[in-house]
Amino acid sequence: MKKTLVLCLGLSAVALAPGLANAQAQQNNMTFFVTSNGVGKGGDLGGIEGADRHCQQLAQGAGAGSHTWHAYLSTQGGSAVNARDRIGRGPWRNAKGEVVAQNVDDLHSANNKLTKQSALSEKGEVINGRGDNPNRHDILTGSQPDGRAFAGADDRTCKNWTSSAAGAAMLGHIDRQGLRDDDASKSWNSSHPSRGPGGGCSQDDLKSTGGAGLYYCFAVK
Repeated sequence: MKKTLVLCLGLSAVALAPGLANAQAQQNNMTFFVTSNGVGKGGDLGGIEGADRHCQQLAQGAGAGSHTWHAYLSTQGGSAVNARDRIGRGPWRNAKGEVVAQNVDDLHSANNKLTKQSALSEKGEVINGRGDNPNRHDILTGSQPDGRAFAGADDRTCKNWTSSAAGAAMLGHIDRQGLRDDDASKSWNSSHPSRGPGGGCSQDDLKSTGGAGLYYCFAVK
């Protein structure tokens, strides 16, 4: 009986091994993901450098730490940074090995393959969208539809990702769905600013409109 059990367990392990190896290989080749969790301080990510560190840590935990990871975030002011300029050249693949965009121009065109089913977390999980409980489809970007920073005095980056109180962040919709049937509601990177009673950048403010402080991470190299 014991020998039979051991043999069955051994055969099961052999049968599972190719699947596990394939999943690990896909994650090693992953060059794009949505953070499975935020920093937990609303729009205060520790600046753009802190956001990058969070990307790197999550990627490391998923077996893709050999890449250099950057957050898809813009900043504002005299030394403004465009999100599109800090994410490498592509192509970018999700945790299942699916290509979501070939290059920067493709990513910011109608041809990109970002959907609720393809914009996966570093763990290969689908992120909750509109109609799910809780809804987490709001994604921090601080960017215009073309991936560039906002000019002017209106805050769209929670004070360059350092505020968890006053301010606002431009949000995208990971599931490409919103309250209306228009381009903004369907935008993956520039749908509407954050808002709420806590000042616009608190964790509760982000939750109130269907978010959790998540953002996109791209492998630069």
